[in-house]
Formats: sequence, C-alpha cells, structure tokens
Amino acid sequence: MRQLTAVDAAFLNVETSTMHTHIAGLGILDPATCPGGRLTAEDIAELVRERAHLATRPLRMRLAAVPLGIDRPYWEDDPDFDPSRHVFEVGLPAPGNAAQLADVVAMLHERPLDRSRPLWEVVVIQGLEGGRTGVYLKVHHAAIDGVLATETLAALLDLSPEPRELPPDDTEPQLAPAMAERLRTGLLRAATHPVRSARMLARTAPYLDEIPGVGQLPGMQSVARAIQGALGRENAAPLPRAVAPATPFNGTISARRAVAFGELPLEEVKRVRRALGGSVNDVVMALVAAALHRWLDKRGELPEQPLVAAVPVSLRRGPAGGAEGGNQVSVMVAPIATHLDDPAERFAAIRSDLAAAKRRFARSSGGWLEGISELLPTPLVGPLLRLALQARPGEYLRAVNLMVSNVPGPDFPLYLRGARVLGYFPISVVGDLTGGLNVTVLSYDGKLDIGIVTCRAMIPDPWELIDYLDDALDELKGLTED
Repeated sequence: MRQLTAVDAAFLNVETSTMHTHIAGLGILDPATCPGGRLTAEDIAELVRERAHLATRPLRMRLAAVPLGIDRPYWEDDPDFDPSRHVFEVGLPAPGNAAQLADVVAMLHERPLDRSRPLWEVVVIQGLEGGRTGVYLKVHHAAIDGVLATETLAALLDLSPEPRELPPDDTEPQLAPAMAERLRTGLLRAATHPVRSARMLARTAPYLDEIPGVGQLPGMQSVARAIQGALGRENAAPLPRAVAPATPFNGTISARRAVAFGELPLEEVKRVRRALGGSVNDVVMALVAAALHRWLDKRGELPEQPLVAAVPVSLRRGPAGGAEGGNQVSVMVAPIATHLDDPAERFAAIRSDLAAAKRRFARSSGGWLEGISELLPTPLVGPLLRLALQARPGEYLRAVNLMVSNVPGPDFPLYLRGARVLGYFPISVVGDLTGGLNVTVLSYDGKLDIGIVTCRAMIPDPWELIDYLDDALDELKGLTED
C-alpha cells in the first residue's frame, strides 16, 4: 500500500476535458519472430498477466479515494484485475503507412484513462506496411514518471526472442487502509498541513526564480538572492533570463492531438557532440531549436528572442531510484536560441544556457515542484486548480513555450513476446501552460527515436518538424566538416 505524493496527485488534479496527463509510447515491432508470426492483443494480455508483478509500479494497482477528498488517494491492488480489459486491438486500412498510424495514435492519445481501474492501457495496431505491428502503451503520470516508465516497459521485454526465466509471483495483495483509517489519517494530515506547508515554503523560496512563469517576473532573481542571503545560504548561480515569447503553439489548447514520429542515427549525433563539444542533450536541444527556427520563420512568426523550453529532469538516485517514492521528477527551464540564424552561434548559445541552467538545478535539486505541490491543503488543491484552468491561463500567461525531453534508453535490441522492437517513440503531454508542442526523444538500439505530440488546432502537421529535424542534423554535421 502506498499513498500518492503531492506531485503524483497534481497530475490527477490538473486534468481537464482538453488536457490529459498520461504518458505513452508507440512501439513498432517485427512479429516475424513471434510464434505463429503474429502478435495479438491476447498475446499482450497474457504477457501482462505473467509479468505484472515484475513492474516497478505494479500494473494491477488502482486508486483508492479518501472520503470527502480530504487527503490524497492511495494505491491498492484491483481485486477484479484482468489484463484483457486493458488491451485492445485495431487495424489500419491499406496501405498502413506512418501517417495513418500517427492519426490513430493521436486519437488514442486524446482519450482519458478510466480512473476506476488500473491507470494504463495497450492498443495493438495491425495492418502496418511491411508486415509490422504497432503497440501503443499509455500510463497515467500519477502512477509513473519517465524513468519508471522505461523500467516498467523493461519488465515486459526480453533481450532475445526467447522469453527469459521469470521469478515466481510471491507478492501479497496490497490493500489501502480501511475507510475509517483513511479518514482519520486525512484529518490528521489536514491539521498538520500548516507546518508542512511552512517547511516547504522555506525550502522553495530561495529558488523562486526557477519556477516557470514566476521566474519571468521582474526582479524575481533579486528576490531569490535576497532570500538566500537572509537564510545564510551562498548565492546560487544566476539563471539565464528566460521570458517566453508569443508563438502559434501557445495559448488555450484544444482536446484534439496530432502526432508524428521519426528517428536520427545516434552515432551521427555523437559525432557532432565530439566535434562541437557539449553533450548529446545539447545536440538534441540544438536540433529542436533549429527545426523551430525554420518552422516559425516560414510562417513569419519567428520571435526576436529565444523560445523557452521546459526540460523534465529525473530526481532518482542510485540503482533502485527510490522506486516506492512516487514521481521523482522536476523541470528545468532554459532558453533555446531559436532567434539566431547562424547554426554555430545557435549551438554555442544553447550549450552555454543549458550549462548555466544545469549548474543552478544541481544546487537546488529541483525541489520547487514538490514544494508548490505541497503548499495548498489537499481538499482545496483540485477545486482551485480546476477553477484556475477554467480561466484559460494560456491566453495571458506563458510559463514556457514547449517541453523537450531526452530519455536515455538501451543501446541494443529488445523483444516483446518474441517480436523485435524496431523502434519506440515516446508520446507525452501538452497543456495550456506548457504549450501545445512536446518533443520527447528516447535513445534506443543505435538511434534517437523522436515522438512529437501537438495540439492539432495549433500545429496540425507535426511531420514538418520531423523533416526539419533531419535537416538540422545535416546542418550541424556541416559545421564539423569545415
């Protein structure tokens, strides 16, 4: 039994009719090595049935609410758990190309998860050209963060077409406390909330300028330094000034999504990194900045200042990573130099700004997300958030322009029920305050697999951005040949 953390619960509370906070991935598989040469929904359901106990976040757990919503929910095993209720199958009409697949994934990504059951689902997509099969896996962010998502996926995968030996399922069913106990604990937590809130405020206040939106306010860096001085702390490294400009993909998002996916050769990205310096992540951010520079310039919408990206960062430490501690993630904010025409200058500016943001993040440990999640009493969090979101904050507040995430993955092939995973493309979240564009990159088997999800009303054709990412890599490779 485990209670949701404040950050876990925040992912539930911010959901609206137009924004759902599940994260997903699209696997492209070659079923030729499967028994019978075909991968079906029944195969996936049986696989989950066999391996659910291996997942870091057990796939059998559902939410157990607290009376009157006075405290955060708990996780407990679903006594009626049946994987076949979470696994579905659809087919594409001929020719089953990438554009058709992306449209189906976008529609699947628009649908919320059923909160009365374990918060995940899988859709097997048949009919892809070349005899391939798609597998769309969706899990709610309240249950899992990016690192745990890859660990959970690993529980279902093998290193070869032959399945591995599985340890026996000797886990005991986990139940939430009795309703009376949940109520008693909730009342106690409500009574002690002012103390916890004050403690969290003291921890968060010195780093107010790291909070998206808040850090853009005039004088906020001076306020943060003053608080650091008053608390006797050494002044943290200043952050690059990052004020998100207006773009076509910032504002109030719709409920519709568009999806595109592609891949880049990891060795070429590493070659650019070795030649120009920095990290693979610096190259990824430069590629995204170059693609957006071209996309915005083509439409006459290129701002004269850099766009601002929110970059999710895992806070997990050690091999186990604190698996039982809920979401351990925060967000680093950095400008990306989309306003610069010269690719060399753009790369240098991005590398410098990211380095400054990383130095500051390392000092504060990114605790602001947990801090603000704990500030309000639990019974008020959901209603106040929903009320604030009804005010269409994207119309007047741009905390960031977009989200960009780079997740490390295995540099070798994996297999699902005997089928080789040819690629795995992450599909994440868009929102009013984070922008109608999310680019997530996963390194896998010698490639960078790229998943783009957008608000369809803002960016109806994200495939254009995939093309521009290819062009951007060629542009950076050209710098290394001079």
